[in-house]
Amino acid sequence: MTGAAQTRWLLAADGVRISVAHRSAYGAGGDGGPGRSLAFVLAHGFGGSGASPAMRAVTATLRAYGGVLALDFRGHGRSSGRSTVGDGEVEDVTAAVGWARLLGYRAVVTVGWSMGASVVIRHAAATDGVQAVVAVSGPARWFYRGTPQMRLVHVLVERRGGRLASRLLLGTRIAATGWDPLPDAPWQVVGRIAPVPLLVVHGDQDPYFPVEHARILYSCANEPKELWVVPGFGHAESAAGPGLVHRIGAWAQHAVSLGTAGRSLR
Repeated sequence: MTGAAQTRWLLAADGVRISVAHRSAYGAGGDGGPGRSLAFVLAHGFGGSGASPAMRAVTATLRAYGGVLALDFRGHGRSSGRSTVGDGEVEDVTAAVGWARLLGYRAVVTVGWSMGASVVIRHAAATDGVQAVVAVSGPARWFYRGTPQMRLVHVLVERRGGRLASRLLLGTRIAATGWDPLPDAPWQVVGRIAPVPLLVVHGDQDPYFPVEHARILYSCANEPKELWVVPGFGHAESAAGPGLVHRIGAWAQHAVSLGTAGRSLR
């Protein structure tokens, strides 16, 4: 990946320090010119980070379409705090989007993967200021245990020994307290994203969440919206090849160019 990353510590609204790395689009200067027309804010999955090999590959591909800000969610990577597995992480995305605006980007597209997909949906439903949303491999509802992989995730999150294993094996620090109050599930709020365009992407070989989750999200969303069920695609950033990421980048460029994302930044 060419071009040095500009890394900043951002302070989320609740005081957690979030690490975000920014890379300009290929060939773009730092003067706020044409290269600052579109930014992608990448929200990784549980146990990942903005600097993981999978996310670095996604970043490298999306830089053909705009600048990229890859964050480390709280409790992940270099960020401080503890993971709340999709609740407080909305504040992390808000901080990264705010930095994109300060950098001079005129359009911001959030791209969330798995846990990050639920976060960008909830962020866009509650907050003005993004021009499109992409949710990849995300859950529609909380507490899903229908696959062995998700049963393991619940062990990591809900049990003391699981949280210790998560810290030692994944480098992910998880809050010991559960959600209080329970946040709205993605399917309950996804309809509030409109008129911002929404793209829901899911693999028909996803071992964590079946395609049913994507179909629920799509059915509860309002126009403009698209659903891609991708044959052979597994789960989130680790399974996303460059072809799919290129498609996402092109979709985002087109969605922003239509000017249908009518919400302004408060």
